[in-house]
Amino acid sequence: MGRSRYKITQVDAPHFVTLTVLHWIPVFTRPETVAIVLDSLSFLMREGLKVNAYVILENHLHLVVQSEQLDKDIARFKSFTARQLLAYLKQQRVTIILDQLAFYKKAHKNDREYQFWQEGVHPELIQNEVMMRQKIEYIHQNPVKRGFVDLPEHWRYSSARDYQGQAGLIEIDKNW
Repeated sequence: MGRSRYKITQVDAPHFVTLTVLHWIPVFTRPETVAIVLDSLSFLMREGLKVNAYVILENHLHLVVQSEQLDKDIARFKSFTARQLLAYLKQQRVTIILDQLAFYKKAHKNDREYQFWQEGVHPELIQNEVMMRQKIEYIHQNPVKRGFVDLPEHWRYSSARDYQGQAGLIEIDKNW
């Protein structure tokens, strides 16, 4: 899980995680880049990942997730999405963002031209139902607090709709 001081302490328990684009660069401003994230989550869900809540903002995403090997699933997710997103940016010739991802790349990442994700995911073990509700509320309120929408369920790239009984973009596991 990178060089983060945060660790996934129980690999099969739900955790709140944050994935941030390197240097907070706004990459998730196009439906195509968000689709890469959602498609990757959907794939991992078919292999056992449980997504209890999510939100994707322009430069980071928050998840409450669990699986049999959460650390490995997050590493797979970050690796795959980084490759796919970089390929998309190259194909679309988004040189401003590519130049930034090359410029801010950590020095020890000398085996690659770009770094997409910041290291680590700052995992927090969900210890009880109160904490689960708190993290889900935080996730859903994130776009509201940022002034993007008035109500959480108005943010398209979030599980808030699922918790309001509406269909979301990916299937959420609300059995926790």
